[in-house]
Amino acid sequence: MWPFSDSSWKTVASQKTKERDARISKTVTSLDVFKGAEASLQATASEIVQGIQSGKWTAVEVVHAYIRRAAVAQEKTNCLTEILFDDALAQAKALDEEFAATGVLKGAFHGVPVTFKDQYEITGYDATIGYTTWANKPSTYDAHLVRQAKAAGAIIIAKTNVPQTMLSFECANPLWGRTTNPWSSAHTSGGSSGGEGAVLALDGSALGFGSDIGGSLRIPAHFCGIYGFKPGKGRFSTSGAKSSNPGFEAIPSVTGPMARSVGDIELACRTFFGAGDPTAVEACPPVPFRDVKLNPKLRFGYYLSDGYIKASPACQRAVLETVAALRKAGHECVEFEPPTRPAMGIFAGLTSADGYATLLSQLGPDPKEKSLFLVTLGPKFNSFIRWLAIKVVLAIKGDTVFTEGLSNSRVKSVREFWGLAKQRNEFNKAWNVAVWDHHAFDGIIAPVQASPALPHEASTTLSPLAVATFLYNLLDLPVGIVPVTRVDPSKDKVTEEWTNGPGHGSPIFEENLFAKETVYNVEKMKGLPIGIQVVGKKWEDEKVIAMMDVVDKALGPRGFGPGSWKAE
Repeated sequence: MWPFSDSSWKTVASQKTKERDARISKTVTSLDVFKGAEASLQATASEIVQGIQSGKWTAVEVVHAYIRRAAVAQEKTNCLTEILFDDALAQAKALDEEFAATGVLKGAFHGVPVTFKDQYEITGYDATIGYTTWANKPSTYDAHLVRQAKAAGAIIIAKTNVPQTMLSFECANPLWGRTTNPWSSAHTSGGSSGGEGAVLALDGSALGFGSDIGGSLRIPAHFCGIYGFKPGKGRFSTSGAKSSNPGFEAIPSVTGPMARSVGDIELACRTFFGAGDPTAVEACPPVPFRDVKLNPKLRFGYYLSDGYIKASPACQRAVLETVAALRKAGHECVEFEPPTRPAMGIFAGLTSADGYATLLSQLGPDPKEKSLFLVTLGPKFNSFIRWLAIKVVLAIKGDTVFTEGLSNSRVKSVREFWGLAKQRNEFNKAWNVAVWDHHAFDGIIAPVQASPALPHEASTTLSPLAVATFLYNLLDLPVGIVPVTRVDPSKDKVTEEWTNGPGHGSPIFEENLFAKETVYNVEKMKGLPIGIQVVGKKWEDEKVIAMMDVVDKALGPRGFGPGSWKAE
């Protein structure tokens, strides 16, 4: 029993949001506008460092510009949680004084304004991840990656919003509210690193850090039109990153960078790979960034559907445009059918093993967000109701995808849990043989999700769209996100192939997504970004980053990166 009234969460939420807004207003109204420093908003992280080193800007000037822009991003999307503006200004001043005295940069991110997903501990600030019962309990230490970032000269200006429990790809919680998409207030920024996606897309930060256990980093990058990288387990330190489900390790949660260029993704990985806290339980292997040399002609596999939910015309077009650009650049691209079954059943089975009791126990008096409805529905059924529901769905819809998830989403014994872990390992082995060994691909080009950014609350019944990303969490493969194009109503309308043609996956989920244009509506989605996944083999993280660069250069200029919000 929580020692709070049912309405106490409203008081805490009001207090925290008022404090945040007051901090923003107090600092922003006192800032100077430095001539020429606004140009740093259109510079990558590495260009900012070069600009400070050359004397073009000071760290204080850059931080002033990014704080003002972060405040604009907050007003537009509600992306920020904890505000570190005053600390950031003090750190920038100290950096400038040190640089003036020594002429030596502090590190690879000297003076670069950075944001962190709310889950990372930062001394003196809360890490609530949207729970009101976790508010007003400031951290007493820095997460290891936070310490690394500070040691490299990065200046942390704010923390960013997440969904309730972080097991959703709609960024909303009762404490901080809803974060909207930077390109459309009617659509979500994604989750669970949704605040990071929004602030980076609007140049309110030069580099961000999120996490990913089922697409939490990649989906916001796709929805918001930025770059992102989900490494394999162990490449970045996760020490000091709070979780709604501590102790769950059946599917690895990993830390990764989110940025406005491939170059900044590489710089973050080059700086922080293999430098984890050796004293932490979550210590990562001491494997630093390893330079790779790609073959001049790469062999890519690609697919247009993951076998669960058919990708929309917009998301298929992003893959096909990428394939066309790679072929034009001299690379080989081969379409194949990914052996994705039984990924959904394994993922749902592992994550629901305790009936989501641990996850939901964190809510306390907070009302549960609608986005968690379908995710947490299965364990509520008793065995008879579940059996009956499966029979009805199979008889009426013949939907084996829906029933696969429903049948496995329930409380399990330890023996059943171990059995699912064994299935996960066997699935990994089968994938390696069927994909990497059989096809000899260097990498894979795939849709990030079946749709661009969804309208708010659409994930209430469409949470399984995340199968396109959590597939690669089950396989523990490194994956990069590259923004490709934007929704174009003249090119991306659904046809009978999507509404009446043979389904490629779940009839129920495909109907929910495409029928009546309530969710996938290209007129309302006009201009929303669309990205693709670049997937590589285990422990080939550096090669994936290099392949992201190949893809990015093959696609050419297309309105993404620093300053892209100006074309809105």
